[in-house]
Amino acid sequence: MVAKKQQIAVIGAGLMGHGIALTLAKAGQYVAITDPVEAARDSVAARIRQSMEAMSDDEAVIAKALKMIEVFNTTSGAVRAADVVFEAAPEKMALKQKIFAEVEEHAPDHCILASNTSVMPITEIMSGLRLKSRAVGTHWWNPPHLIPLVEVIKTEWTDPTIADTMSDLLSDAGKTPVMVEKDVPGFIGNRLQHALWREAVSLVENGVCDAEAVDTVIKSSFGRRLAVLGPLENADLVGTDLTLDIHDNVLHDIDARQGPSPYLRQLVKDGRLGMKSGQGFRTWTEAEADALRARVASHLKKLDTIL
Repeated sequence: MVAKKQQIAVIGAGLMGHGIALTLAKAGQYVAITDPVEAARDSVAARIRQSMEAMSDDEAVIAKALKMIEVFNTTSGAVRAADVVFEAAPEKMALKQKIFAEVEEHAPDHCILASNTSVMPITEIMSGLRLKSRAVGTHWWNPPHLIPLVEVIKTEWTDPTIADTMSDLLSDAGKTPVMVEKDVPGFIGNRLQHALWREAVSLVENGVCDAEAVDTVIKSSFGRRLAVLGPLENADLVGTDLTLDIHDNVLHDIDARQGPSPYLRQLVKDGRLGMKSGQGFRTWTEAEADALRARVASHLKKLDTIL
């Protein structure tokens, strides 16, 4: 476990950055946060308070966490005394590389550098660093203050002790770190998630069922046990022999095309972008979208207290 207080810097005060800062400050770490957008800097404390209130944290806990957070106008100011830097900028390669060039110029040499990304290769993000051995990826899941998992991704250059130190820091903050030993696109979680999504899209595309049926099947069957029974645990539970028999009969018919579905491309081309446009695979009113977001947040909060 992490034995001493760390000076944490978070670059980016948006949806992910504010949740990362919240989590670490709540765990008693000092957090310096910055964002190039003045409005994001000015509102970050209020948004952290709002998120903590939604988590049912009392005023004393909220006030204590907010005291651990300082907002900086510049990246150089935020990282100057940092032990660990979490970059939480938009998913744009050139932007992330530019940020880390600036961070390395101003952060101490002992500072651990971590990029938060869902799928982008950490090796490419960190390729221009002078001290590559101190860099890792950290894939926090959205919302980062509610989802326990953080994937810690090693590059070919990462010092194993750096990755272990990051894992300890995350554990100390109440997260569930998982080590990704090889930097592959999508890491672990998104490879699994989007393998499922690919087949879900294919079922609709090929007229097997509609989108509502796909979602209902998952939520009303194996989705109910996924929080306590992983797929390989389930395979061992039913037996690897039965799993092999099932694979012999079904895997040949599962979508294995390279690249995104033409059906998905057409949805995007037609402007059917999901909840933000009112229609995607399904049709959404603003009230329906808001109600679903609220149900997800409530469910995650309940899981956090149960598991």
